[in-house]
Amino acid sequence: MSTFPSGVAPTPREQPRPASQTRPEVDAALAARRELGPDYEDAIAAGLAERIEQLAAARSAELQQVAASGTAAEKAEREARTQRFVLGIISLAVGIPITAIGATNVEPGLLGVAVSWTGIVGVNVAVALGARRQRR
Repeated sequence: MSTFPSGVAPTPREQPRPASQTRPEVDAALAARRELGPDYEDAIAAGLAERIEQLAAARSAELQQVAASGTAAEKAEREARTQRFVLGIISLAVGIPITAIGATNVEPGLLGVAVSWTGIVGVNVAVALGARRQRR
């Protein structure tokens, strides 16, 4: 199981911050404690803990945003697949009576069938190419 919320590892720009970013703050807190003495230890620890909580909350918000954007892209792809599937079903359902009409009303009947199915295939190809352009 993936340890990332969206199931996909974040891109390098989205990688978790290294612990070394908080190191200067820890060093500053220790220096302040040495300078001020043990009387201020609780206040220094509370300030440091608050800063770490802020960093954790900011990182959590970033990860949630990344997960939400991945979810939106996945939802859009699912909807596109569903639309293509529905168009295929409708094309087949409409193709049957159109084939019958073309075969009986055009001489020779094979020409009517060929023209009918060329039109149906053309519509499906146009929709597929349009969807492909939108994804780019």
